[in-house]
Amino acid sequence: MKIKVFTNNPWQENTIVLYDETGEAVIIDCGCFSKEEGQRLKSFLVENQLIPVALLNTHLHIDHIFGNNFMLDEFGLSARAHEADSFWVEDAERYAAMLGVKGITPPPALGEYLKDGEVVKFGHSELKVIHVPGHSPGGLCFYSDKDKLLVAGDVLFQGSIGRADLPGGDMNQLLNGIREKLFVLPDDVRVIPGHGGFTTIGEEKRMNPFFQ
Repeated sequence: MKIKVFTNNPWQENTIVLYDETGEAVIIDCGCFSKEEGQRLKSFLVENQLIPVALLNTHLHIDHIFGNNFMLDEFGLSARAHEADSFWVEDAERYAAMLGVKGITPPPALGEYLKDGEVVKFGHSELKVIHVPGHSPGGLCFYSDKDKLLVAGDVLFQGSIGRADLPGGDMNQLLNGIREKLFVLPDDVRVIPGHGGFTTIGEEKRMNPFFQ
């Protein structure tokens, strides 16, 4: 599996493209805010002859869904996410205004819901859905056992974890979910967080101050 990460919008969110030798690709957390960010993503897909077959969201905070309209308009893909986060789509304009972003186009409705343990397939690749609430009630991670890769959204960062003070957040739930569902993965699993640089499960087990 190959990886391309674009850093988008004022919150420096990681928009992730995963693809394999078949040319099929999934886009995770399309945070494209400007036309330029959207065009950069589209150009990469076109230049590499990639076929986007799924748009996935780790969660539905506004900085991770700015580009969902773009993906629907350009590629006909509706976002797939956990049902418990659907209220964020309905409340996106108000939440964006609270962050100082006004006049956004309301994001489109979700295409379908993802559940814990479900497997998303594309090309010759698979991603297992892992539900880890606490940062948001519908927080998801996507795990490839074959490639030892975890897309963690805002659940786990390099040296930190997601905030739990937004609506639906729960710090104890988040910490327990990381321990019980993520720290049981092999230490050499690479982690792509929703913001910031890559890390590994082993590094976070050893060094993350929230678990010392």
